Amino acid sequence: MKRKVKVVERDTVVVKFAGDSGDGIQLTGSQFSDTSAFIGNDLATFPDYPAEIRAPQGTIAGVSGFQVHIGHKEVQTPGDKADVLVAMNPAALKANMKWIKSGATIIIDMDNFDTKHYKRAEYVEDPLFDGSLEGYNIIKAPITDMTRDVVKKFGLDAQTADKTKNQFVAGLLFWLFNRDIKIGEQFLRERFENKPELIDANIEVLHAGYHYAETLEAIATVYKVKPSEKGPGLYRNINGNVAAAWGLLAAAEKAKCKLYLGSYPITPASDILHEIAKMKHLGAIAFQAEDEIAGVCSAIGASFAGCLGVTSTSGPGLSLKSEGIGLAVITELPLVVIDVQRGGPSTGLPTKTEQADLMQALYGRHGESPCIVLAALTPVDCFYMAYEAARISMEHMTPVILLSDGYLANGSELWKIPKVNDLPDIQPPLVKDNDPSYQPYNRNPENLARYWAVPGQEGLRHRIGGLEKADVTGEISYDPFNHEIMTFTRDDKIKRVAERIPKHKVMGEEEGDLLVVGWGGTYGALYTAVKEMQAEKHRISLAQFRYINPLPANTAGIFSGFKKIVVCELNMGQFAAYLRSQLPQFNYLQFNKIQGLPFLISELKTRFREILNEKKS
Repeated sequence: MKRKVKVVERDTVVVKFAGDSGDGIQLTGSQFSDTSAFIGNDLATFPDYPAEIRAPQGTIAGVSGFQVHIGHKEVQTPGDKADVLVAMNPAALKANMKWIKSGATIIIDMDNFDTKHYKRAEYVEDPLFDGSLEGYNIIKAPITDMTRDVVKKFGLDAQTADKTKNQFVAGLLFWLFNRDIKIGEQFLRERFENKPELIDANIEVLHAGYHYAETLEAIATVYKVKPSEKGPGLYRNINGNVAAAWGLLAAAEKAKCKLYLGSYPITPASDILHEIAKMKHLGAIAFQAEDEIAGVCSAIGASFAGCLGVTSTSGPGLSLKSEGIGLAVITELPLVVIDVQRGGPSTGLPTKTEQADLMQALYGRHGESPCIVLAALTPVDCFYMAYEAARISMEHMTPVILLSDGYLANGSELWKIPKVNDLPDIQPPLVKDNDPSYQPYNRNPENLARYWAVPGQEGLRHRIGGLEKADVTGEISYDPFNHEIMTFTRDDKIKRVAERIPKHKVMGEEEGDLLVVGWGGTYGALYTAVKEMQAEKHRISLAQFRYINPLPANTAGIFSGFKKIVVCELNMGQFAAYLRSQLPQFNYLQFNKIQGLPFLISELKTRFREILNEKKS
């Protein structure tokens, strides 16, 4: 006879998975996220990897995490703190106690909670008996031993057998969140399509976890989160790197040209290269270069040949690409550079997020080398901003740097897939064969873009290179006055883009006591914090920037409507410094965080209240 349990309906729930890298934490988190997306929940995820490739097992440095926020209502962040924590070992528990809510449910693998593992996690006393877990709902499950018993009949080696224990956890959660286990089975069939010998073993462990939860008296409550109220359409769960890759593919199709990606693998940008490499059937070309310089230069060569030339990287790679980007500036060829930012300097925090590279994107080249700089707001927005970066780069014949970050790249959210026909047109300034008026640096008088002739076109032979060009003819020129004309022209070309990008829209009223200013991937947390404070009747609004250089034409007008402005960034204040240089007439307060972690909604609201309560000096 089935026991009775209490079903609690929630608008949102946050679940955190944590354990060693070998525990399959990322797979279990992805499985739970995909299942939630399948049944229609809105969601946002935040994978958190250890920085060391082989961190010592069972230590805090080796803890891998995956947080997912699912909801019936709109979800914009992976959540501040978790309602449910899965801790596969003591280190995972210790590292995440500060990230769970009071009274949360904690699921632990009892087989790893022993003296050996306590010592590795630097516990002095047994956390199960020292009172530190009082008030939490602790579910002690012998996950490892039960998994080994289940898979014994499949003849798997010990290491492979232990890798299936993440499915025991998945089964527990399928029951705890009232999910159809058949969705989990299908996930495993697709995941192990090329390893059929693992499918049955993982499915059996999944069912074992489900049935264990079903009979466990410690679980007296299950959660139900209804599907979200998003409109009809085709949806999928997508992360920022995959979204960026698809945005580039869509832009190439819209512009009727081939996509070429020349890149060197680097965390956390490598998945863009991986995704494009899968798309040869769509005509995409992916080249894994021997280094960052080869990657950017090959992309410039592809652009010269008429392709959409793209290179992807992170902060250290952007440094190495700087001379190549200068070459694209002076040759005035399209080039999209995607910088997935991470914590620095040097190798820094390669698996953590930081808005570290804004100043480098704006100014990190020798000579006067202005570039258009854009930033994506969310994982889904990586698709639209990659598309926009390609559109602007091709239509204005200039490099565009698109800033993403580790939080967006690895995090995911629910995406309503658009139709390519509904995306904006892309019209590169291509020249027809034998055009008698063609000169390499003859320009469109409206946007100052030079015209694009590709090798092999009849009657359009020309040369370009890194030396300064004579205005119009493109011949090599050492004339000092010509150099000045060309420098100002390239700069003016970038400034004119402000006339061809959308005016900035404020979230909230256009006048008030406080304007919160952000850029890029801090959007979700800032949006949620501001929205909640607006509900509390505060006169607060949000201006989150995607277009950074040039700024939208109405930026000064927006800023003038507020008594105070606070710029929130995951760095020491790079955007605030840039705004002071561009719009010095305003006073900018700052709120900065440099911990390799995104903003918490709670810490933002606390700071905003402090600013609102401060008396005018």
